[in-house]
Amino acid sequence: MVEPLGRASAAGGPARRAAAALAAVVLACPVAQAQSAWPDRPIRVIVPVPPGGTPDVVARLVVTPMAARLGQPMIIDNRGGAGGLIGAEVAAKALPDGYTLFLSSPGPLAILPHLQKKASYDPINDFTPIGLISSGPFLLIAHPSLQARGIGELLALARAQPGRLDYASAGNGAANHLAMELFKSMARVDLSHVPYKGAPQAVADVLAGQVPMMFNSIAPVAPFIKAGRLRVLGISSAARSQQLPEVPTIAESGVPGYASTTWFGLLAPTKTPRAIVDRLNQVLVAVVQSAELRSQFEAHGHDPAGGTPEAFGRYLREEFSKYATVVRQSGARID
Repeated sequence: MVEPLGRASAAGGPARRAAAALAAVVLACPVAQAQSAWPDRPIRVIVPVPPGGTPDVVARLVVTPMAARLGQPMIIDNRGGAGGLIGAEVAAKALPDGYTLFLSSPGPLAILPHLQKKASYDPINDFTPIGLISSGPFLLIAHPSLQARGIGELLALARAQPGRLDYASAGNGAANHLAMELFKSMARVDLSHVPYKGAPQAVADVLAGQVPMMFNSIAPVAPFIKAGRLRVLGISSAARSQQLPEVPTIAESGVPGYASTTWFGLLAPTKTPRAIVDRLNQVLVAVVQSAELRSQFEAHGHDPAGGTPEAFGRYLREEFSKYATVVRQSGARID
């Protein structure tokens, strides 16, 4: 006798549910084991600039002590170009297994998406924040041949020659690009943008006098400033830097209210297991807030950060919104 389908289903329901639950446990075991064994091989850290740029310097400061604590090598993978777009694309498409991380500045995640019609990645939803590393100001540097020794003289020169003064940047969408666009907008001056494929190349041309000026982080240009090969016109922070107290802020030098800083943070592809994210955050915070790293960050004009993944996520969304306004008001666009 064949039992009606309804009765068979009812009778077999608990057995089927038990079997399904057992199957789920069995299937989940390899995932759980993989997570518990993490990391058991080298971790790749994508840095979206060429070697020598400030993000690369920060990455190398951080990954060595992190690797020691994690017990596995952390290999830096420099993917420069397009203001960080190339590196961000690679990171966004990587497997969310904890073996590919992304060290970013504002450019790829908070700025670039507003400068093009459609990004190939979602800066908010395609990444899982791990932690904020540090933040710091830019210096407005110039070749000594520029006929301006400070912000006031630069403004006068720019207004007398609208559109004829050039400035370099690390590329369209880079943080130092938008720092200058904000300066142009607030100071009401017209300067011409010369984008490069990274800050080192841009700094090299400013040193050579090929381009008269640019915004750049402190560390890579400090030796050239000390040697007299570059001149500092101002600093982009709201208050003077403790590391360079003699350098006036742009805000106090003729552009009231101006402030623009850069930051660095560590992220993973979205859906990276929470246990791995928490472990990485724990290690990152311990490294960033160590006495050794704190002194090195401060020597480079940066303040060490840390904090939770959630705090970094909120900050990233705030930065994304802020730069949307900056881009709209400045009219900046991808060339």
